Amino acid sequence: MGAPTKAKRPKRRWVGIRTIEEIDRENLKSLIDQIMPSSSAKLYDLKIVNGENLAIVRINLAEYRIFVSNCEADNRLETITTSGKIRLVRDRLCLPKPKLRR
Repeated sequence: MGAPTKAKRPKRRWVGIRTIEEIDRENLKSLIDQIMPSSSAKLYDLKIVNGENLAIVRINLAEYRIFVSNCEADNRLETITTSGKIRLVRDRLCLPKPKLRR
């Protein structure tokens, strides 16, 4: 059986966030799990750009508004931008596209 068509796949939002303090990947994953327990949030990118920790998180559309409000309520995270396309979030955060692994 083939993959589901595009219309049947879950709708997602990509959220660009800034961390207030320096944080590594594992700690940011656990922080996202604290903010959104039992959710589909997944950390994609974490880069330091001009002294700021910038990250991209994928979240299901149904959980999107809850995730953004929880991030704003937590004083360690700040949402910068959101989009349905990861390319647009990367452009807005000035993050380069990662190289393909082979």
